[in-house]
Amino acid sequence: MLEKIIDYTKKFNMLSPDITVIAGLSGGADSVCLTSVLSKLSRSIGFKLEAVHINHNLRAEESDSDQLFCEKFCEKLGIPLTVVSCNVKDYAEQNKLSTEEAARIMRYKAFADCSEGKFIATAHNADDNLETVVHNLIRGTAVKGLTGIPPVRDNIIRPLLTVTRAEIEQYLEDNSLSYVTDSSNLSDDYTRNKIRHNVIPVMSEINNSLLKTSVSTINAISLENSFIEEQTDKAYTECRTNGGFKGLEVFHKAIRHRCYARLLSENNLPYNSQRLEQIDYVLQNDGKINVSKDFYIVSTNFSLSLVLIKKVHSVLPVELQIGENHLFPNKTLSAEIIDRMEYSKLKNSKDSFFLDYSKLSGKAVIRERKFGDKIQLSGRNFTSSVKKLINERISPSDRAELHFIEDELGTVFAEKLGIAQRVAPDELTTDFLRITIIEM
Repeated sequence: MLEKIIDYTKKFNMLSPDITVIAGLSGGADSVCLTSVLSKLSRSIGFKLEAVHINHNLRAEESDSDQLFCEKFCEKLGIPLTVVSCNVKDYAEQNKLSTEEAARIMRYKAFADCSEGKFIATAHNADDNLETVVHNLIRGTAVKGLTGIPPVRDNIIRPLLTVTRAEIEQYLEDNSLSYVTDSSNLSDDYTRNKIRHNVIPVMSEINNSLLKTSVSTINAISLENSFIEEQTDKAYTECRTNGGFKGLEVFHKAIRHRCYARLLSENNLPYNSQRLEQIDYVLQNDGKINVSKDFYIVSTNFSLSLVLIKKVHSVLPVELQIGENHLFPNKTLSAEIIDRMEYSKLKNSKDSFFLDYSKLSGKAVIRERKFGDKIQLSGRNFTSSVKKLINERISPSDRAELHFIEDELGTVFAEKLGIAQRVAPDELTTDFLRITIIEM
């Protein structure tokens, strides 16, 4: 077993003379084996070895007994030990987490806090790795979830990942090493324990070389996953824009999915396989989907972006006033009546729209966009859906607050789109209504 561990640590460059390794020591069989093995390797390789024990305070006197065992074990080996006490129960309640998940989060936070400039070694083994893959498969996973526990991640190393629990127990027996048993590991209250006690034994009945086979299978999946990750890196680098991606459609669908997942992860947004499928459909067909709260994925001509579109509260229509009109907090609609001479000077202005004031029917009001809006724009002989015009002409980030003016016959002005044909100025117009949108 020791030679297997040495070969594995060399394969992933886990150990070297100039580092300090902190063994995560719970007092259980796996962590006692890990700490003992690292103690031997530290003498031959030359790295410094320490240990850390996380007391989760979940089992009253039993937790304290485990801590005492670890203190005596490290004293016997001459290894410095750091003890971290956590209140997992309170943390789980405050954050609405399972006890299992809360303990994991607090454990890794404690590891991070005490390992700056050092490496943390955890005692995950081949059995743990298989349980992780089965767990991910039950919950639903992509290829990455079938690669199991990574041998190295940041400053965390896992030297026992190809060693079975049976080999660990044999090592402890051969070296007359005692260990403690966590009573919670005997219960089926936790999902992992259900898999360990019920699912894995049935799988082992079908294949009595299950663990050996699983190690080979996980290694093969990990190798293929690394290739997909390399291709994803390439696509991500070539196609990434400030807001999303451009040109991603030429890559394989599996690569596109991983790029979407990275984009969402970078922005702390949730996703699943269905969401990635939806994003891919939008990339291929144009459109917009809401991914979370005010965040949307928008695609036009294979250019895909993640945009923030803040929802605004509904505002009531207000009567159009000559002068400044305030419908939205950060915008002003200015309405001004001008004569033909002034119009001739300003008619080519890109910042203003001009209506024939005399063609307005009854009272005119300013409002926001509403469902079913239609308008026959100036110069057209047909009526268009405002929704369609907005999707064609206005970027998603500019759609939330748009001014509309309507009289008693319908819409006469739509911000960023134009004016209605029936109020368009002609050669007989004497009074022009100039509309200007001022953004603050």
